[in-house]
Amino acid sequence: MTASRIGTRRAVEAGALRPRPPRANYSGYLFIAPSVLLFCTFIVGPFVYAIILSFYSWDLLTPRTFAGLDNFREMWHDPLLRKALRNTFVFGFASVVTHIVGGLLLAIGVNSLKNRYLSYFVRTSLFFPFVISWAAVALLWRYVLSPSFGIASYYAGKVGVTLPNWFSDPSWSMPAIIGIDWWHTIGFTFVIMLAGLQTVPQELVEAAKTDGAGSLRVFWSVTLPMMSPTIFFTSVITFLGAFQIFDPMQIITPGGGPNKSTLTIVMYLYQRGFQRFTIGYAAAVSLLMFVIMMAVTLLQFWGSKKWVHSQ
Repeated sequence: MTASRIGTRRAVEAGALRPRPPRANYSGYLFIAPSVLLFCTFIVGPFVYAIILSFYSWDLLTPRTFAGLDNFREMWHDPLLRKALRNTFVFGFASVVTHIVGGLLLAIGVNSLKNRYLSYFVRTSLFFPFVISWAAVALLWRYVLSPSFGIASYYAGKVGVTLPNWFSDPSWSMPAIIGIDWWHTIGFTFVIMLAGLQTVPQELVEAAKTDGAGSLRVFWSVTLPMMSPTIFFTSVITFLGAFQIFDPMQIITPGGGPNKSTLTIVMYLYQRGFQRFTIGYAAAVSLLMFVIMMAVTLLQFWGSKKWVHSQ
């Protein structure tokens, strides 16, 4: 060891020379800065502003005035809001059930196809409606199901069948919207279910068959438990999407349909905020939406501990 190295080591041991602290690296913060800025601008900012507006009375034209809890008291005694919530929950529950059952059955059917080209064709056909805009889908089905000049009514009349007036009858307006929504969005659920189905370990399926289990038993005891994380994910995103439904109701049944049978919470928020210009009340309704969606999602996560099995 040279004399210079010995002197340096002795100096370090004596405390004369101390190692330099590492330089702070802020490059990571620079990379996430655009995302954080956009999140604060378009998510956090509007959310905080909505909380503030919910305590005011404002019509966008005159200066806003502080109203305290008046908007929330009005919500408590608003029968139209209760009807909108009831319709939204009916639509959300029906969407979750039909999408999970229908998407799973379609995924099982397509996954069993042996012909690769036929499988690709069916997958594309099922997913294609999802890429069409809601406006085009709503106008298309409004024409198809029209009782006066619709294609469905025309061909049903040829065989002597009279179809109901789908969008003017309170008993049929919501089921019709649920069916249209299923046709439009089932492709997305189908793709998720198909991906989850293909991750089921085939060795477990073969072991169950070797033990003498039939197809139904294999599905119930092996496939379904292994797909529980996929089903849980589908139930969460389907409910969140269904609870915010607006486009088909507004286009097909403007104003909420006959007897407000298709009035949803988002449509009611739109009517109060941008048609009647009660901005403070609309902000309070939006907070109620947030609380309900958060509560239902947390309830789903709590319940998932009892039936979701991780692979």
